[in-house]
Amino acid sequence: MNTVKTVRELRAAVARARSEGKRIAFVPTMGNLHSGHVALVTKAAQRADFVVTSIFVNPLQFGAGEDLDKYPRTLAADQEKLLQAGCHLLFAPSVEEMYPDGMAGQTRVSVPQLSEGLCGASRPGHFEGVATVVSKLFNMVQPDLAVFGQKDFQQLAVIRALVHDLNMPIQIIGEPTVRAEDGLALSSRNGFLSPEQRAVAPVVYRSLSCIAEAIRQGQRDFPALVAEQVTQLEAAGLRPDYLEIRQARTLRPATPEDRDLVILVAAFLGTTRLIDNLHLDLDAA
Repeated sequence: MNTVKTVRELRAAVARARSEGKRIAFVPTMGNLHSGHVALVTKAAQRADFVVTSIFVNPLQFGAGEDLDKYPRTLAADQEKLLQAGCHLLFAPSVEEMYPDGMAGQTRVSVPQLSEGLCGASRPGHFEGVATVVSKLFNMVQPDLAVFGQKDFQQLAVIRALVHDLNMPIQIIGEPTVRAEDGLALSSRNGFLSPEQRAVAPVVYRSLSCIAEAIRQGQRDFPALVAEQVTQLEAAGLRPDYLEIRQARTLRPATPEDRDLVILVAAFLGTTRLIDNLHLDLDAA
């Protein structure tokens, strides 16, 4: 696996691979890699001949007071994990390489509707930052396919819309959330949890599962189901940001008649913001 830090080196390496007839896959990350990231790279290696991964902590998607400065940077350990997972090229640019003219005048990419509400309401400008940096990375790599985790369900929906609306010839693959044995969705931010908080954190997934099971059993009073689990989260010591049942494809608020649902949650445990979701297709076998 080679590591490059400039767009010029990146494009040259990808051009060589493409000239050899290789299918290009891309996995963008912010580093501090865990088993969830490894699963994305492994999937990419299964679907393509040449896998590019990026590690870039994107300032444009962090708001005031968020954890940009303390976001873990673990490049050496990440490189070892990527090598084992089948990555061929790591792109690890600086902020100056990604935004050579600064960020104030940077052209922005905005995906309306899907970016609104949920994490978009709690983190103004976040999805604009995500859409902008992903657009830049897609233009730099020009992959045939890209793999993203379903844990960031709203982000995945935004990226699918971005690719569709801007006619990018890129196949977007969503990879299922990787969880610890107790159900907690793997996240780089889990490292911020104290041992006591880590023991409490699985209640987030349990709340999603309780709502999903109630819906499978025929309950359709969504506000009541949500209110009950908000109480459970608060009783466990979490501070819910949102807990909502939405249409899976559009992310619009779900109605009792909808069959393809996603239950989404964000909650603070101490200062750490945990997010998770559970997709529920009532028509699936």
